[in-house]
Amino acid sequence: MVEQAPGTARLLVQCPDKPGIVAAVSSFLYEHGANIVQADQYSSEDGRGQFFLRLEYELAGLDAPAQRIASEFGERIAPGFEMQWEVAYSADHRRMAILVSKADHCLLELLWRWRRGELAAEISMVISNHDDLRREVEAFDIPYHHLPVTAATKPEQERAIRELLRGQADLVVLARYMQVLSPAFIEEYPHAVINIHHSFLPAFAGADPYGQAFDRGVKIIGATAHYATEQLDEGPIIEQDVVRVSHRDTRADLVRHGREVERSVLARAVQWHLEDRVLVHGNKTVVFR
Repeated sequence: MVEQAPGTARLLVQCPDKPGIVAAVSSFLYEHGANIVQADQYSSEDGRGQFFLRLEYELAGLDAPAQRIASEFGERIAPGFEMQWEVAYSADHRRMAILVSKADHCLLELLWRWRRGELAAEISMVISNHDDLRREVEAFDIPYHHLPVTAATKPEQERAIRELLRGQADLVVLARYMQVLSPAFIEEYPHAVINIHHSFLPAFAGADPYGQAFDRGVKIIGATAHYATEQLDEGPIIEQDVVRVSHRDTRADLVRHGREVERSVLARAVQWHLEDRVLVHGNKTVVFR
């Protein structure tokens, strides 16, 4: 047994489905003294036979350094099953940056949960195109950067954001950041930019979804947290939720109800990402919650 850092390791796997995957993985970990504390798996039934696995195992008791075991897994086990795989460690908190405009509800929900220890991350900064929320953010001892933007200055403003983030963010959360990011920005953080859209996508994509919902007379409104891609509001969906409304609700009522859903949906999506519970396959996700 080798002395390890405290905590657990999380092994994420996706590969073509075939017999023997679970046996091979669990036998390998058993050989190295690993105690598996959580295991989730899923096999798709869409004709392509894709297999998804999330294993969490204790670091204490391993017979070799955890990184060496992971490297051996990549050499011995992964090639035979054509695996895409990664190992993350619970003690390694990711650096998270939050982008926001004027609305505070999603931002404050994240900050409250972070302060309560529910989000295993280091919040490196909050960046906004308005200065309205500085006091609220700095009360949490988190750096606040105000970078105003106009249509004419948008390229320069985004370059400034990317410079602030470089080396300081593993995850970027758009907490109602009402600006469209460039493809170059998105490419820099593959499957690591989480956006909250105030609609149950694919319904009412784009601008003013609550206004669209009101005009349509819907009886349910919702929110969608998804990974941002070059296609606006079309990235892989992580979490969604809805709330019932009626003909008595005004546009303002829809906005108020919607904010409650938005903040919880975004917080759950961020938490699951930080806990390595989300596997992306094409434009879909498998979420082991």
